[in-house]
Amino acid sequence: MARTTTFGRGGLLTWLGIALIVIVLDQLTKTLILGHFQYGDARHVTGFFNLVRVHNTGAAFSFLAGASGWQRWLFVGLGLVAAGFIVWMLRSQGHQRLFAWALSLILGGALGNVIDRLLHGYVVDFLDVHWAGWHFPAFNIADSAITVGAALLILDELRRVRRG
Repeated sequence: MARTTTFGRGGLLTWLGIALIVIVLDQLTKTLILGHFQYGDARHVTGFFNLVRVHNTGAAFSFLAGASGWQRWLFVGLGLVAAGFIVWMLRSQGHQRLFAWALSLILGGALGNVIDRLLHGYVVDFLDVHWAGWHFPAFNIADSAITVGAALLILDELRRVRRG
């Protein structure tokens, strides 16, 4: 089994760089929202999309948002453990490009949301997609990166199964 190098194409620093780009974009957009929106504000953009400012103390779809505060540290811990595991996977599997792209996006998204939990105690969400009165739960760039990364993981596995 090939082991990825630190530098060069497919090296660990390449994949960590992609994760860093996700983190920077995520934190930049959240900073803009925090600076220009009050909690609960919403601005119509299109017939199916708004910019909003909401705070999520829970996980995906506000899971555990109503808990008494302990969930903040649980999600920080889970995010850091997941980040460590992903870095370990990238070190050993960085030569698998699609797989490494997926992990890099998930890593950047997870750490983007961990930063929010550490700084604010909640995750800043601001993208609101809606249709005919139905609103998808608000999300952010980090969530988007995690979702795209998860889709790439599925695609990678489907391609692997097809080859085998």
